[in-house]
Amino acid sequence: MKIAINIVVFAWLIMLAACAPPPPAEQSDVEALAVAIRALGPDVDPEEAARAARISYAYTYQLSREYQITDPPLVHNTKVNMGLKPRGLCWHWAEDMEKRLRAEGFRTLDLHRAIANADKEYLIDHSTTLISAKGDDMFAGIVLDPWRKGGRLFWSRTLEDTRYTWVPRDVVLDRRREELQEEQDAAAARR
Repeated sequence: MKIAINIVVFAWLIMLAACAPPPPAEQSDVEALAVAIRALGPDVDPEEAARAARISYAYTYQLSREYQITDPPLVHNTKVNMGLKPRGLCWHWAEDMEKRLRAEGFRTLDLHRAIANADKEYLIDHSTTLISAKGDDMFAGIVLDPWRKGGRLFWSRTLEDTRYTWVPRDVVLDRRREELQEEQDAAAARR
């Protein structure tokens, strides 16, 4: 009987922990991201790199509370799509993060948007924001992905991100517009 009670209590604690919002970032995480941003190029302002890192982590935490994140990403997506949660799809995170970072008016850093899985029928698209040294493209930058770990900021050099192959958002959207136009032209030709 005591073993059964322990199992039930343990399972309840695991479920409770899984339903907790993400914790704030550790200072060491913020400092590591600041170092990585500074390393993007010799002209990156160290103060801007530190500010971008601080904002990336602090805003991820703020959004996780606003979006009411208590579940893994795909479960939360389902709740958003059902109208049970306000926001929190990957493109919400990317849009909000880009807007917040862009408000800083960085002189030595650029922001980019990218999409992965757009060409995969069996996977959902995934959007994110990236940061690079001024003038560099997104492939020389760092992925800032708060969605992937459910409100805990994931970051990596773009080309070292082994989970996703990122494509510039404009390239994906242009391709989709072309495909839509081709479908409309084909439908018009059938009439």
